[in-house]
Amino acid sequence: MIRVPEADLEDLRARIVATRWPEKETVPDQSQGPRLATMRALADYWASEYDWRKCESRINSFPQFLTEIDGLDIHFLHARSPHEDALPLIVCHGWPGSIVEQLKIIEPLTDPPAHGGQASDAFHVVVPSMPGYGYSGKPTTTGWGPERIARAWAELMRRLGYDRYVAQGGDWGGQIVDLMGAQAPTGLIGIHTNFPGAVRDDVTAAVVSGGPPPSGLDDDETRLYEKLKGFWETDVAYALELGTHPQTLYGLADSPVGLAAWMLDHDSTSMALIARVFDGQHEGLTRDDVLDNITHYWLTNTGVSSGRLYWENKLSFFGPKGVSVPVAVSVFPDELYQVPRSWAEQAYPNLIHYNRLPVGGHFAAWEQPDLFTEEVRAGLRSLRKAQVPEPRSS
Repeated sequence: MIRVPEADLEDLRARIVATRWPEKETVPDQSQGPRLATMRALADYWASEYDWRKCESRINSFPQFLTEIDGLDIHFLHARSPHEDALPLIVCHGWPGSIVEQLKIIEPLTDPPAHGGQASDAFHVVVPSMPGYGYSGKPTTTGWGPERIARAWAELMRRLGYDRYVAQGGDWGGQIVDLMGAQAPTGLIGIHTNFPGAVRDDVTAAVVSGGPPPSGLDDDETRLYEKLKGFWETDVAYALELGTHPQTLYGLADSPVGLAAWMLDHDSTSMALIARVFDGQHEGLTRDDVLDNITHYWLTNTGVSSGRLYWENKLSFFGPKGVSVPVAVSVFPDELYQVPRSWAEQAYPNLIHYNRLPVGGHFAAWEQPDLFTEEVRAGLRSLRKAQVPEPRSS
C-alpha cells in the first residue's frame, strides 16, 4: 500500500508556493512552450486545492505487488476479474505517463457487465511501472532498454502463472508490446497498440532528416508525413535531450513547477488540451487527472530516472519491429501520427483489427477510457478461447 508521509506533501506545497517565475512568453500562443498563465493556474490549484490522497486511495483500491526481475524491483497492480474465463492482459504505459494513466480502464476491463459490456470480454489486468518509473526500482547500471523491459514483462506474466495472455501499450508501451510481439515469448497470443510501430522507414528517414516526402504518397500518407514532420520540428526536443543528456535535468528533482512544465510539453495537441483544462474548459482530462500523474512523478522522484529510457533506446520510435503475433491497432485522431491500414498490414502481417476513432489523442486510455476500453475488447476478442488457467500466487 502507498502512504506518502504528510511532510512530503507539505514540502511539495511549499516548493510550489516558492516558485521563482520567469517573465511571460513573447508570443500569443504556446509555440514557446507552456504559457505562463497555464502554469500559474496549475500551480495555484496544485498548492491550494489539489488532494493527492484521492489518487493515493484510488491506487490502493487495487492489489499491488513488488517482485524482483533481473535484479530490479518491479511494482505492479494486479486486478483479477470476477469472471471465470477472463483473458490475462498486461497494460504498458509510456512517458510522461504512469500507472495513473491506466486507473480508469482497470474496472471496465476486469468487470465489463458493471460498465456496459459482456462478461465474455473480461480481462485479468496487470499494470506494471517501468524501471525508473513510479514505485519500481531505478536502474543503477545501463542496459534497461525497451527490449529488456519487454522480456521482463513476459517474465512477470510467467510468474503470475499466465500461460496464455495478451499485451497492450501506447507511447513507450506501444514499442514494448511490439518488441514482445517480435520476441514472441511463450504464452503471448497477441497485442493491442494505440501507438503502432508501422511508419515506413523511408518516411521516418525523411522526417528526421528534414527532407522532402518520399514520392508516391497518397493523401493519407502525406498527412501522416506532414503531422509527424511538424512534431519532429517543434515538439521532439524533450526526447532529444533525454536521449543524450538526461542527467542534465536536475531541476526536475528540485522544482515541482519545473517538472510539471517539462511533462506538459510533450506534444502541442496534448499541451493545448491541458491548457484548456486549466482555463476552466471540460475535456477528457480534469485538473486532478493531470496533477495526479505529475504528483506521482514528484513524490517518487522519477523525473530523471524515467527519462533515461530515451538514452537507453537504440530503436526507431515509429518504425516496424518485426512483430509476428496477432495485432490489433487503434488509431486516435490526435495521436502524433495516424497510420493508414495499408502500412499497418505491412508492419503487422497478422493484423486482426484496425479502427480509426472519432476522438482521442496520445493519452487515449486516460483521456477517452470508454472508447479505449471498447477498442481493447473488440480488438482482442477473436483471440479468446477456452478457460484461462488460474495464476499462481503473486
